[in-house]
Amino acid sequence: MNRYYHELRAYLSALLIVMIASTASAKEYGHYDVNLLLQKETTSAGTRYSFDVGYLDRMLNDLSSHANNYPPKFDTPQEQQRAIHDVSALSGMLNLLLQEPTPNPEFLLRAAYINSMGHNLDIPEAAEKANRLFQQFLAQATSDPKGNFMYGTFLGNIGKSAEALPYLKKSLSLGVIDANWSLGLTYLMLGDKDNAIRHLEAYKRYRPENEGTDRLIDAIRNGKVQVKRSDGSAQ
Repeated sequence: MNRYYHELRAYLSALLIVMIASTASAKEYGHYDVNLLLQKETTSAGTRYSFDVGYLDRMLNDLSSHANNYPPKFDTPQEQQRAIHDVSALSGMLNLLLQEPTPNPEFLLRAAYINSMGHNLDIPEAAEKANRLFQQFLAQATSDPKGNFMYGTFLGNIGKSAEALPYLKKSLSLGVIDANWSLGLTYLMLGDKDNAIRHLEAYKRYRPENEGTDRLIDAIRNGKVQVKRSDGSAQ
């Protein structure tokens, strides 16, 4: 990763903590056993195995509340280590399920999302895996609203703001209203404050309960947010 990317992550961390983050502690990350994902049933015809997608999605929902963005939010280092262990185990398990000529697209998207959270948890090579899996999924489902939104958000999180825009715009056109938030931050990182405010205001209309949006818009308008371009100049 280049120097600008590390500076961008540090900047985003401070921005999200000071301007957006709730003062309340996150709910404790749960205790899970990834072995329970593989269900075994003995029948008269023999042993049959199945994968418990419901249990997987429970884990993903919990992980998402803690590691969907950078920096991740945990009350204790022990919780974060537990999440890192689970993400690594889930990534490996889903990788085995994807060893097919035409992998199941739902598993592809879940695996991509798991690795995107792995990147936020600083798991080595998670970003590369997420990028490959998102691209593989979108090759099969080009117009999937969630897939475009998740991939665009991921690209923004790894400092590829210009590349993120087409996917975020597409997801918004497909009805993902929350894409306005990611578009706002992406335009902000590109130094386009007018479009950043436009999308953040659109997000606020649909998510008025998020008080951090008003604080961020106010900071942009009053010049309290300075964003460095890749050439080092400020906006």
